[in-house]
Amino acid sequence: MEPQSLLIAALVLLALSLAVGWWWSAGRASRASRTRVRRALDGEAAAELLLEDAGYVVLDRQVRAEGRVEIDGREESFEVRADLLVEARDAPGWEPGAVLLAEVKTGSRAPDPAHPATRRQLLEYQRVFRPDGLLLVDVEAGAVIEVCFPDE
Repeated sequence: MEPQSLLIAALVLLALSLAVGWWWSAGRASRASRTRVRRALDGEAAAELLLEDAGYVVLDRQVRAEGRVEIDGREESFEVRADLLVEARDAPGWEPGAVLLAEVKTGSRAPDPAHPATRRQLLEYQRVFRPDGLLLVDVEAGAVIEVCFPDE
């Protein structure tokens, strides 16, 4: 076989190897993404049951609101999406009809309101949505946690 033919064959083999590697990697990422989505949906369904048991009624899911921020005198808008909008019916500590946002979390650190990312997310919800209250639902612990920012 000529050196030129060997070089072409090697390049084709390399290209095929790269294509197969990319395809396999993309498939793994896609499976991981589907697993995360499935876990989130399962978590939200479990959270709804926890909230109902705690005296809340789910009004809406994946609720969106628009926030605004001023950057160097220029106003920008952004969208915020919360997991659940709920109403207190016979929830202890809440007047019937109070409207709250519930954020659903799974995992080891995310359900902790002191975890910086979770705390910032809840604070953003408070600023943008202005609900009567905030709830953090720790699905794995089976807990509904009330969170408030007293200076707000």
